[in-house]
Amino acid sequence: MALRKPGLIALFDVDGTLTAPRKTATPEMLEFMKELRKVITVGVVGGSDLSKISEQLGKSVINDYDYVFSENGLVAHKDGKLIDTQSLRSFPGEEKLKEFINFALHYIADLDIPIKRGTFIEFRSGMLNVSPIGRNCSQEERDEFEKYDKVHNIRPKMVSVLQEKFAHLNLTFSIGGQISFDVFPQGWDKTYCLRYLEDFPEIHFFGDKTYKGGNDHEIYESERTVGHTVTSPDDTVQQCKALFLSNP
Repeated sequence: MALRKPGLIALFDVDGTLTAPRKTATPEMLEFMKELRKVITVGVVGGSDLSKISEQLGKSVINDYDYVFSENGLVAHKDGKLIDTQSLRSFPGEEKLKEFINFALHYIADLDIPIKRGTFIEFRSGMLNVSPIGRNCSQEERDEFEKYDKVHNIRPKMVSVLQEKFAHLNLTFSIGGQISFDVFPQGWDKTYCLRYLEDFPEIHFFGDKTYKGGNDHEIYESERTVGHTVTSPDDTVQQCKALFLSNP
């Protein structure tokens, strides 16, 4: 077996890159990543918390990859061990957080969309996840909302209102997945995880939402990474084969 290439790491988004949105990874994908890890260092960086990433990539995810960065790297694991964590409570403070959450909930309450469910705002370690339809919706309802949102721009319009109302808080808004968007302090996007990768002069990042406003954009555009846009998990595999597994 060839030795791993030193100084090189491939980082992967989860939804739309390693899995279909909010679905579990296929056995074929998990096996491919295991083979890729024999050749290069491999990491995962997702906006979701670790429990959701574990649902998609397996309960042993922190041991199956060299690095696992949940919540954009605000919760960081290396070689199966927690190495750092950051909390949203430290910024921007409880009063300002409450003001933001109250406003967002009022906005959603007044929003006229076909259906609403529950859990409209989810408080995570390093971000708020805001969902106009509510995270308790079924997969079928997720799919329908995604289609509706593409026509009516429910999430982009809400983000625009919040950006204007709370410009003084220096927050970043990032639309990802099918039904929600993330809100976090500036600089707490996926580039946050790069601080743990100083030993890697060559960092490849693979993601599907690399466009401006997508939750892969900042790390894709970073001068520290070589960014790759993928269209599906199958596309991820094909690009990785061409880059890392083809014969020299």
